[in-house]
Amino acid sequence: MKQLTFVSLQVINLEASKDFYTKKLGFEIDNTNPQACIFKYNQGQGSFAIRTPLEPIEGKELGLGVAVWFAVTENVDGLKEKFIGNGVTTTGPIIETPFGKAFHVKDLDGYKLTFLEAK
Repeated sequence: MKQLTFVSLQVINLEASKDFYTKKLGFEIDNTNPQACIFKYNQGQGSFAIRTPLEPIEGKELGLGVAVWFAVTENVDGLKEKFIGNGVTTTGPIIETPFGKAFHVKDLDGYKLTFLEAK
C-alpha cells in the first residue's frame, strides 16, 4: 500500500454532524451532496467525509474502535480550551504520545477524534 487517501464516517444525522464539525471544531466544507459532506482541514491538507449510512446502523455503536488523528499547527492546550468553549466534550487530559501532545474528543456518533501537536 502506498498511502491512505481518504476516510468516510457513517453518521446517523448528516445535518447535525455537519454542524458539529463546522461550528464546533472549525472544519471547512469542501463539497457536499444529499448523501455526504466532505471536509478539508488546514487548507486541504486533511480531507475526510461524513455520510449517510451505507448499511443499517440503527442500534449500533458507530465509533467503537475508530480513532481518527489530525496533526494541527495550533497549540493543543489552546485548541482544547477553544473546543470546550464551543461546547465540545473532550475525553480526558492532554497526553504525551510518541508523536507529540494530543487530546481526544468524540463526535456525535462516538467517533474518537485526536488532535495532535506534532513534535
